Amino acid sequence: MKGLAAVYSGNVQAVIERGFRVIGNQNWAIILSGFFEPVFYLLSMGLGLGGLVGVVTGPGGQPITYAAYIAPALLATSAMNGAIYDSTWNVFFKMRFARLYQAMLSTSLGPLDVAAGEIFMALFRGLLYAIGFLGVMGIMGLTTSWWSLAMVPVALLIAMGFASLGMAVTSYFTTFQQMDLINVALLPMFLFSATLFPIEVYPVAVQWFVMAMPLWHGVELMRALSAGIFTDATAVHLSYFVVMTVSGVAFTTRRLRALFLR
Repeated sequence: MKGLAAVYSGNVQAVIERGFRVIGNQNWAIILSGFFEPVFYLLSMGLGLGGLVGVVTGPGGQPITYAAYIAPALLATSAMNGAIYDSTWNVFFKMRFARLYQAMLSTSLGPLDVAAGEIFMALFRGLLYAIGFLGVMGIMGLTTSWWSLAMVPVALLIAMGFASLGMAVTSYFTTFQQMDLINVALLPMFLFSATLFPIEVYPVAVQWFVMAMPLWHGVELMRALSAGIFTDATAVHLSYFVVMTVSGVAFTTRRLRALFLR
């Protein structure tokens, strides 16, 4: 408890309150842009290319339309995008230019308060994207099980994992040029994480590399929930994000303390 008191004051709500005040004054077009990207992919790939692909093999070997195959994967991507954009670019500006965290940590707030508050705000953005995209799936008739409703809380778990990791990585960046590395990492992960085609199309060595990436685990989780079909691997996917979240929060807390409480 003594060690926790050095990094946590129990005042996370102050960071969250400030975050919502900022959202109220933001340009909502910027926030909405992260939501529409996977929706456009769904419309162009799911409906456009889907007319040529036809029926594919879904979870449990059941036949599903191509749109129903990629929609859960794009929901996982939507949650990832919302969390990453909020926990990287926003955090980078606050850390390196606005010097906001330095000001926060000069008060009674601790590094864990700041980290938890910022991750919560990233989760809020991921939640908006997940609910909106699930609504689009419902309208298009792409939800085939009541388990689909659980995709929203699971999207939050995915967002939490990416947000905590994104904030930790961003703490090492000092220039805008370095921030471009985030997009360099995200785009290949989106394209190769079995979002648009099965992982079996890759050589075995590449499959192992893909399965190490966090988005693939999120995609598999969402597909299982969409179809209501679960295996032992589902627990592995869930555990992956739990470990990712705990590690990311601990790492971010240590980084903030090292940077601003010397």
